[in-house]
Amino acid sequence: MATDKPRYTVSVDPELFRQIEDFRFEHRFQTRSEATVELIRLGLEQLKKEEETEKKTQKNKPSEE
Repeated sequence: MATDKPRYTVSVDPELFRQIEDFRFEHRFQTRSEATVELIRLGLEQLKKEEETEKKTQKNKPSEE
């Protein structure tokens, strides 16, 4: 199946591979690639939330003068 999406290869250790496969089967993704993309998306969303929380915390901190 041809795609216009960029491709790249990732090497992982056996434990991470097992975790990705577990996630794939638990969430019924048809391919390992789909599961990996979803894990990356979820991780990036979480990072964004953490950064926003950190910014709010810094904004609400009283300034030290």
